[in-house]
Amino acid sequence: MKYSQLGSSGLSVSRVCLGTMTWGNQNTQEDANEQIEYALAQGINFIDTAEMYAVPPSPETYGATETIIGNWINANKSRRDEFVLASKIAGNGIPWIRDGGDITGEAVTKAIDASLGRLQTDCIDLYQLHWPNRTSPHFGKHMPNFISFTDVDAEQHTAQMREILQAAEQAVKAGKIRYLGLSDDTPWGINQFVQLSKEFNLPRITSIQNEFSLLHTKDWPYLIENCVHQDVAYLPWSPLGGGVLSGKYLNGAKPEGSRWSQSQRNGLFRDTENTHKAVAAYKQIAEQHGMTASQLALAWCDQVDGVTSTIIGATSMAQLKEDIDAFAIELSEEVLQQVAEVQQQYPAPF
Repeated sequence: MKYSQLGSSGLSVSRVCLGTMTWGNQNTQEDANEQIEYALAQGINFIDTAEMYAVPPSPETYGATETIIGNWINANKSRRDEFVLASKIAGNGIPWIRDGGDITGEAVTKAIDASLGRLQTDCIDLYQLHWPNRTSPHFGKHMPNFISFTDVDAEQHTAQMREILQAAEQAVKAGKIRYLGLSDDTPWGINQFVQLSKEFNLPRITSIQNEFSLLHTKDWPYLIENCVHQDVAYLPWSPLGGGVLSGKYLNGAKPEGSRWSQSQRNGLFRDTENTHKAVAAYKQIAEQHGMTASQLALAWCDQVDGVTSTIIGATSMAQLKEDIDAFAIELSEEVLQQVAEVQQQYPAPF
């Protein structure tokens, strides 16, 4: 397993981060225990979760994933230091979480305490804002022209950011969290937080996790370049495009138990002609070079300059093993050229 520094934190994290959002819905406590044990045995020392999980989000599954992780931690107290634990506070727009309200300083304080209780641990190593207040609902950003930036009150949001940093400072001093990160944010959001931390001597943003894959490359080069120069770790989520890049949805297939078989998820991942054409081409390249389509997609993501650790998730042990093995693959110049040709043919099919 290879490791990278998590931004300015000084923490060393594995190039693979174990995602957990299906635990408590598609996966049981026993499944999660097996995945954690296997991941740790492979050298993975980075686990990511969120108060909102499991997904699809619902009042019934809210907090379920943190609870499952907490059960493992409670049963393995001496092993808590084996991994960096990351969680997230949900943003606005979900009615059963803080009545759908914004992330505020008070919300951060209460949410941290609640997550610590579910996780049965004293400290969360990386605490992240799941999405910014100015981009509600969470996945609205996938829709073109959804946000009118000229209507955003930058002064108001900057004041909220400062309040959030102040709450984080109190949590750091109390030993409840170690570092602060972002998720689903923009270069402007990153830079505002960085500037505020400098101006008021508040905790610095350590990382950002955004959607990034062969089918969704909007962060390259602009946001990723910004991360490199601001010393902010870049953590891709959904590197398989919600499983699309595995090729399992080709020719109209919707395997039972998969995300596309769950109607609540279908709207997020674009079921388009260009998507399927691109995936078919990537699958052909992968098979030509002795790897699976998933492994090609993950190995490609890992080799992008500026990527710190890629968040993977699996509903089966077979998937988890296949995905972890991808990070030992070094893509040749020939493969990278073939991939680039497909990207040129089907630009941004998502």
